[in-house]
Amino acid sequence: MDKILEGLVSSSHPLPLKRVIVRRVVESAETPLSQAQCRAMFALSTRLVLQGPDPFQRQVGRQVLEAYGRYHRAEFEAFFNRGLVLGLLQRGYGELSNRDPAILDYIQAGLRLIMSCPSVLELFELLQVEALRLVCERPAPPLCARLCQLLGDFPQCLPRGRKLSLAFCQQLVRSIAHFQSQGSREAELRLYVSQVTQVSGLLRSVWKAEPDTLLPSLQELFAVISAADTSFEPSVALASLVQHIPLQMITVLIRSLTTDPNVKDASMTQALCRMIDWLSWPLAQHVETWVIALLKGLAAVQKFTILIDVTLLKIELVFNRLWFPLVRPGALAVLSHMLLSFQHSPEAFHLIVPHVVSLVHSFKRDGLPSSTAFLMQLTELIHCMMYHYSGFPELYEPILEAVKDMPKPTEEKIKLILSQSAWTSQSSSLPSCLSRLSGKSETGKTGLINLGNTCYMNSVIQALFMATDFRRHVLSLNLNGCNSLMRKLQHLFAFLAHTQREAYAPRIFFEASRPPWFTPRSQQDCSEYLRFLLDRLHEEERTLKALSSAKTSESIIMNEDSQTQEAVHKAQVFAEAPCMGSEERTLIEKMFGGKLKTTICCLNCKSMSQKEEAFTDLSLAFCPPASLENIGPKCMERSEVKDDYVVQTSTSATSPAGGTPFNNLEVNGGCDTIMNEGTIKDFSTEPNSENTASSELNKVQDNRDMSQRLVGKNTLSVTDLLNYFLAPEILSGDNKYYCEKCASLQNAEKTMQIIEEPEYLILTLLRFSYDPKCHIRRKILDNVSLPLVLELPVRRATSPLAVVSGGWSVGVEISDIGENLAKKLKPSGADEVTCPQLVPYMLSSVVVHSGVSSESGHYYSYARNVTGSGPSGLCHQSTALSLVSPQDKLLTEESPCTVVENELDTEMPREWFLFNDSRVTFTSFQSVQKITSRFPKDTAYVLFYKKQNSTCGFNTNSANGLWVNGDPPLQKDLMDAITKDNKLYLQEQELSARTQALQAASASCSFRPNGFDDNDPPGSCGPTGGGGGGGFSTVGRLVF
Repeated sequence: MDKILEGLVSSSHPLPLKRVIVRRVVESAETPLSQAQCRAMFALSTRLVLQGPDPFQRQVGRQVLEAYGRYHRAEFEAFFNRGLVLGLLQRGYGELSNRDPAILDYIQAGLRLIMSCPSVLELFELLQVEALRLVCERPAPPLCARLCQLLGDFPQCLPRGRKLSLAFCQQLVRSIAHFQSQGSREAELRLYVSQVTQVSGLLRSVWKAEPDTLLPSLQELFAVISAADTSFEPSVALASLVQHIPLQMITVLIRSLTTDPNVKDASMTQALCRMIDWLSWPLAQHVETWVIALLKGLAAVQKFTILIDVTLLKIELVFNRLWFPLVRPGALAVLSHMLLSFQHSPEAFHLIVPHVVSLVHSFKRDGLPSSTAFLMQLTELIHCMMYHYSGFPELYEPILEAVKDMPKPTEEKIKLILSQSAWTSQSSSLPSCLSRLSGKSETGKTGLINLGNTCYMNSVIQALFMATDFRRHVLSLNLNGCNSLMRKLQHLFAFLAHTQREAYAPRIFFEASRPPWFTPRSQQDCSEYLRFLLDRLHEEERTLKALSSAKTSESIIMNEDSQTQEAVHKAQVFAEAPCMGSEERTLIEKMFGGKLKTTICCLNCKSMSQKEEAFTDLSLAFCPPASLENIGPKCMERSEVKDDYVVQTSTSATSPAGGTPFNNLEVNGGCDTIMNEGTIKDFSTEPNSENTASSELNKVQDNRDMSQRLVGKNTLSVTDLLNYFLAPEILSGDNKYYCEKCASLQNAEKTMQIIEEPEYLILTLLRFSYDPKCHIRRKILDNVSLPLVLELPVRRATSPLAVVSGGWSVGVEISDIGENLAKKLKPSGADEVTCPQLVPYMLSSVVVHSGVSSESGHYYSYARNVTGSGPSGLCHQSTALSLVSPQDKLLTEESPCTVVENELDTEMPREWFLFNDSRVTFTSFQSVQKITSRFPKDTAYVLFYKKQNSTCGFNTNSANGLWVNGDPPLQKDLMDAITKDNKLYLQEQELSARTQALQAASASCSFRPNGFDDNDPPGSCGPTGGGGGGGFSTVGRLVF
């Protein structure tokens, strides 16, 4: 049979005929054969496999060898023995060299056939020795890759024992150092890279199986790249080992290298230069992180000579790597660090200046999104360097011309970047080595982890945190030993201000502040949550003050009766008129509390009813187009309204006047009331709730239609909505007012005036309308322009009113009827007791809802860095007043304050932040204004305005003098908790590499516990994953 086969394959018969006959020969392997016949077939097939002159003969050899070896295993075991294998590995086969990869191909095929035979163990022992011998002979990449493939398929062939295994790893590192590509064509380079990857993959497997071999292997690697032998240049293929070194070893290894007295400066310089050369290796993942970590480590131990030498030697090479997209990210990271840290001389920067313009033009011609992104990063870097090394216009003018259409970083950001990058800013403890893994963003702000549809809470908390005066008040409170909600808020604010974490998980505060009716892990209304939170904080403080007052009263009882009576009298005065003593007000009242006076005048008898109500936020409904043109009396025709129910409320917070609720005041005028979460529930507890609710539901659809008609016309502004809120309102038709003096339903006019403005004005835009047919709340998507400066008309009382705060005064008559009905509706002597004034407010925060309904979507917030209260000089009060007649428009759209809006945004760059759960980024006021035009589903929902020229804000000059114009020093227990958590956080980061593989495979990112996220989120909803590295089982995610 062997003679027939040999003659057939070498004959000139057509190839199809040969294949048919070969198939018959292979099928005949099942028939019994003598030992000699089997041996002849094995010898022939071996010769064809190893010496076949063409692919057909080598394929025939493999087919015949596999078929006859499988059916005649005992005979093949006797043929494929130790002597044959040893001869192949040491002497080759005929003219075939023993360093030909075909030898290893044949051996691997033979091992597969005798895996179940006892003799295979003897061959494994032989191959363990021969594998070590082969790597010591520095095999070429093809042979070494083939050997590693065999050892990977048959790990029993790997050298055993710590000594042999360690020697194998070290010699394999040396072999990689000798690798050189045999060609320059793309196909040849791809093959070379795949061969190197095969070898480094085997090393990874050995390190995983025997961790004791890792550190000696790395020592061998450093010995290779730090060698001063100029006759030998280690291959950049060593870069392939980087991705397999665990991330948590970076700090230990860098500290060991930079502090080892046995490592000479020349050796360190050589090693660092060669590591920078590794940036050209296409698959070298995170080489830049290792290089930057070593640069920072050297700076931490003040080895500046090495840093200067390496920077000047390699800066141009690193810059040239930017031309190659595959290695551009790593090269740009190293280039940025080298330039920004080299701050003592412009020499390094000026080495690359001549090449910048051509690279910029190349990026622009490319036009790819990735190239544009890199160009923006490069432009920012170049601006930083030109700012730092000014005075060379002849060098910089061509660059400025080339990048003139690219964004320019602000001076504040440039200074921040330079201060953080200097060599002298590197700590000797080397925490900066982990800077790429985690830590706060460049904004310095901390995000909040989404705990499962908790973006409604996160956005509100960030807005409150950025309310500077409120935050400082909370942080300055002495709440030791108290387990109140305010204490938990103080804890949360302290961590947001001082933690090193990129994002903080507010689990304790969420559980304490979540309204009982909020279903966990479901989307909720952020406005409702905000009102509930402020209500809780207010009530809690009132309760604590009451308890404290009761204890004080008990002690006073022991004193004289006159003192007791005086104390009781003072308590009664406070209960009846809390606004008279600001020191007795709660923190929520001081920061967010205002007062609104509602007046209803019967148009028949001219009797007037007045009521003052406290509010923490105003809910602004969308008004019809006619209301924009002429803010006049609103016609209100609906069910009967009694004296005791004029102003509807959403969710309530308590008012200080006898425990009545704070009101979230809504518009109930000619355009429909748009109800927030909880409105329907509250109707059922109010007088005439059935008729009122019915009236509200009937008008919701009309309001949505009106709002839809505004699309394409002039954009509504917050000023328009506030004008409409405060405009007079006619109560007629089904909505006539019941006048007690007339004892019948009468037409009436209702007016509302703000008589006490809050420090922080919270405005809620009522975007969610209830659809009674579908029983869902739809969203009004109309764009609303947000003025940076808003003027709030306030009529402060200069003398006590005749009415009791919180109640209604009935029976005041005004007999005159003139043209100006609004003026005639004022009570007698109103001109003397009220002083109309436009109070300027600056936009502080904006909570945005992204989505089309209240039951789904996502919340995020924009906020501005405001230093705190005090005269700002933003508006001139007298000028503003002179432009507006109190009897005409309540608000003006054109005022001196509007002139400064653009100036304010340009004068304080990088003052706006975007808080999107875990992510915090810089943004601008222009981005806030354009959010709805760019993303139609993203609309402003809750607005925070800060009062300007405030005289009752937080005094930042503390008694102990520890801080001025900044946050107060934290109490010891809070600081200890933050310090402890920061230490724990650094420990977590060192171990995070072990869990990266699990995190990457999980459906949820690292900031979303249990995989929950907001329903129907926008593209940027929730935090990004990331952070940490992988364990030994992670491929391509480890950092060297």
